[in-house]
Amino acid sequence: MSFTPHGKHLIAGVWVASDSSFSNAPTQGPAQWFSAGSIELVNRACEAAEAAFWSFGYSSREARAAFLNTIADEIEARAPSITTVGSLETGLPEGRLQGERGRTVGQLRLFASHILAGDYLDRRHDVALPDRQPLPRPDIRLIQRPIGPVAVFGASNFPLAFSTAGGDVASALAAGCPVVVKGHEAHPGTSEIVAEAIHAAIQKCGVHPGVFSLVHGGSRAVGQRLVQHPLIKAVGFTGSLGAGRALFDLCAKRFEPIPFFGELGSVNPMFLMPHAVAARGLEIAKGWAGSLTMGAGQFCTNPGVAVLTEGASANAFIDAAVSALEPVGAQVMLTEGIANAYRDGRDRVANAVGVREVLSTTCELRQAMPYLFATTGREWLANASLGHEVFGPLGLVVTVKDNDELLEVARSLEGQLTCTVHMDAEDSAEVSRLLPILERKAGRILANGFPTGVEVSEAMVHGGPYPASTNFGATSVGTMAIRRFLRPVSYQNIPEALLPEDLRQK
Repeated sequence: MSFTPHGKHLIAGVWVASDSSFSNAPTQGPAQWFSAGSIELVNRACEAAEAAFWSFGYSSREARAAFLNTIADEIEARAPSITTVGSLETGLPEGRLQGERGRTVGQLRLFASHILAGDYLDRRHDVALPDRQPLPRPDIRLIQRPIGPVAVFGASNFPLAFSTAGGDVASALAAGCPVVVKGHEAHPGTSEIVAEAIHAAIQKCGVHPGVFSLVHGGSRAVGQRLVQHPLIKAVGFTGSLGAGRALFDLCAKRFEPIPFFGELGSVNPMFLMPHAVAARGLEIAKGWAGSLTMGAGQFCTNPGVAVLTEGASANAFIDAAVSALEPVGAQVMLTEGIANAYRDGRDRVANAVGVREVLSTTCELRQAMPYLFATTGREWLANASLGHEVFGPLGLVVTVKDNDELLEVARSLEGQLTCTVHMDAEDSAEVSRLLPILERKAGRILANGFPTGVEVSEAMVHGGPYPASTNFGATSVGTMAIRRFLRPVSYQNIPEALLPEDLRQK
């Protein structure tokens, strides 16, 4: 199935153009033009989503599961076009996009099977006790219900898995919530293809067309209006700390504040314990280099910091990391803006007091090369900016005097998506002191692995204390992500025939 972008927005089942436009920035070939979003289009999409909620929000789990599976089928039917256009727009290799498409389709199907099982509804029933003394107890039943229309912002670094039909969209639809997506300007053609797939699924399943709308990128006012529209009841976002915090504040300042589920950034530190470093430090260094440079380091789980005890083993680890990073060639970054931000982050780290450059390279235009820096635990503790994310293949080694200073470095961390421990059995005593600290810092803790690559599963948590995310009790990956767009409702003494279908006695 070939595809030529028409550059329009999808608003409640209709492809609509607008007066202003913007172009994508493909890595090769001519740019393509797309209609820019507007406040008026946002208003129309939100009103359509509210109209759709009155049917979609009360649809059966079976109908929603069939809809999710049909979206997955339609995405797969467009696989070649998605790969071709996505690769041109983002510079990501075809293999990466094929894998991301598989992940996107897989999570749609996983969510479909999850809602069919029904456990996510958390149904509870307190049977009436009319003879209880001193007061009788009424009949009370609880169930999770969808909250209403949800706004989702497409992510720059995942044109499929965190964008038009990504985790936020899939989990909202699974919950029974219509979605308005603000597409990312970095990959509007890819967004359009996936929107075509969702549109086809809507038509095949007979779903209200307002259940999904795509508004292409526009001015900052478009995003602001989307999060402030009174019909929007929650927001899903993956992106930078600055943009995410600005949108979070707008959500909080609304007349009706709404939850903002933002995944904003993380340095994902690794703690390398002495026995593990002595036994296999060279192997760990090689693995770190591969994880650090995967996808030009443009993963929110990129492990940017390695903490280990100073000494000969630490020096050998650094040398091995340099040897593994040196052959890595230039990689195309997602956008010129991201490439510029990467260079700014490199300069911030390079100019920090007490930081030495271990591996220096040169990168320009839209390309990224790996950098490696080193500092001490004392300097890390004296400079909070070293703990700020650099989005790209830049690594920082922090050498500490002893395990006590390692624990102090751990306590100094801001919220993280992940923390990793490399350990052998002989390190268990030290790790037992470290883990309680890491539990308070991260949503996912790994042993002897690398955090790039987030499994979409029942037990996964992709979130953490601020600034990793804005809601530490939520995850944007895995089936628990559906719970973000539900709220508990209790029904007291309501006749059974009037209860939601999923609460009635079977």
